[in-house]
Amino acid sequence: MSELAELESQLVGAVEAAADEATLDTVRVSALGKKGAISERMKTLGAMSPDERKQAGQALNALKDKVAAAIASRSAALKEAGLEARLATEFVDVTLPARPEMQGSVHPVSQVWEEITQIFGDMGFSVAEGPHIETDWYNFGALNIPDDHPARQEHDTFYFNPKQDGSRMVLRTHTSPVQIRTMQESETPIRIIAPGRTYRCDSDQTHTPMFHQVEGLVLDDKTHLGHLKWCLEEFCKAFFEVDAVKMRFRASHFPFTEPSMEVDINCSWEKGQVKVGVGDSWLEILGSGMVHPNVIRAGGLDPDKVQGFAFGMGIDRLAMLKYGIPDLRAFFEADLRWLRHYGFRSLNVPTLAGGLS
Repeated sequence: MSELAELESQLVGAVEAAADEATLDTVRVSALGKKGAISERMKTLGAMSPDERKQAGQALNALKDKVAAAIASRSAALKEAGLEARLATEFVDVTLPARPEMQGSVHPVSQVWEEITQIFGDMGFSVAEGPHIETDWYNFGALNIPDDHPARQEHDTFYFNPKQDGSRMVLRTHTSPVQIRTMQESETPIRIIAPGRTYRCDSDQTHTPMFHQVEGLVLDDKTHLGHLKWCLEEFCKAFFEVDAVKMRFRASHFPFTEPSMEVDINCSWEKGQVKVGVGDSWLEILGSGMVHPNVIRAGGLDPDKVQGFAFGMGIDRLAMLKYGIPDLRAFFEADLRWLRHYGFRSLNVPTLAGGLS
């Protein structure tokens, strides 16, 4: 047997004996690689005479083709065997019914809405609702907002076309009109929250023309500022699911409350994420105050006999703070990828006992 015939027998035998892809690749490199057996013999052609070079070159090329064909054939066989083994171990009965798959998810705004309702419901609050299209009086006048207030301007408020008498309806800019309607229709004591959609001419990373707000109202004959502070502190601890939270009440001005306060909570910023209840930084989350006597009077009650507090906060903003959502505009883009990431399972109903989030 010639040297090339012996080499062919040796290499083809090694190819056929390869039990897996890794071993076969090792054989390929040892035969056809830059320093392989055939390649090393190719290097000796330069020292031969032309006739010898021609004959030896043809023989080596034929050997190279046979080994390459053997490797390709063995590789295909190994892949087929691997597939058969995989199919045997990953057997699926296609006659079985399909597994149920959850479709859709609860939007973060809906989730936070329910969380807020659960917390204040546990405090004894009921939910009140009102129309989205309001009269100028319910939206502004009854709330002690003067005629020259900037909020009444068309660049801030969505107005409808004037009626024949000159009056104009508006898309409510807050849920405060619900408080007036509740005072007109109910007797004290009153303890309500009014969540719902509101509308303003504003649009950027933290503002949208339509957003969600929740306001609270407590009225009786003895409610005072201490009750407001306790109520908001307990809400923040429950909502952000922390054991304690520091709050700072800063004097402010709202036409419908006196005194008026903006409320900050302590927080920390780590890698662009906010954590409530820890740290020395402050974050504004809501406005509040004692209900102005003129507002109580507009609701048909006597401010000399009734007093109480009110507060208001953005539901969308609370969702952003709690769940780390950076851009408010994404709430309304209907992006399924975003909803799958930030959404909640439909059966994950928030409760104080079982957990809010």
